[in-house]
Amino acid sequence: MSDIFREVDEDIRHEKFRRLWDRLGVWVIILAVAIVAGTAGYRGWLYWQGQQSMKAGDAYIEAVRLAQDGKAEEAEAAFAAMGSATGGYPVLAKFRLAESLAASGKAEEAVAAYDSLAADSSVDPVLQGLAAVRSGYIALDTADFAALKARLEPLTAENNSWRFAAREILAFAAWSAGDMAAATEYASQITDDAAAPREIGARVSILTKVIRGTQPSIADKGETN
Repeated sequence: MSDIFREVDEDIRHEKFRRLWDRLGVWVIILAVAIVAGTAGYRGWLYWQGQQSMKAGDAYIEAVRLAQDGKAEEAEAAFAAMGSATGGYPVLAKFRLAESLAASGKAEEAVAAYDSLAADSSVDPVLQGLAAVRSGYIALDTADFAALKARLEPLTAENNSWRFAAREILAFAAWSAGDMAAATEYASQITDDAAAPREIGARVSILTKVIRGTQPSIADKGETN
């Protein structure tokens, strides 16, 4: 009797499976095909990305080689042509392009290139800050204090990685503009901070001595009065 009941039970299950397959079998096949196609497509995309990254890497290395060989114009053209490359190479190429322009004495073009990077929200914030600082150092000889302050003041915040470089630029810009109070303030924010990089601290210390040497003493003020 148990064998009979088992056979009946199996027949019932088979009938249920058959009905279920009749109703959903097509969709199961479509889903399976979609999974296979999707997996193949994803792997194909990964392969394509890898190939594009290799090409971008080769193009970047060639541009760097041109720069090292002193072929500035060709290197700049090669870096500029990488705007649509894959991965992080476009940003890297833009930095190298700006660097090449600065080294070639094309200060205005270099500043514009760095400013473009600093304003690009798709660029990592730390790299945006680096671009702004590099632009500030180059523009220090030509831009006025107000323009540099508008550009770099946001970077002087205590939690910003580039605060010391930004403060150094603004200290020298203020001194150049004759604003000794602002120059002293920015310089003090560096010299009074133990975390300040040694090189920046040394340069600003020299500036502080120059500022003190140019400010009139109390005795001089008394004589003037």
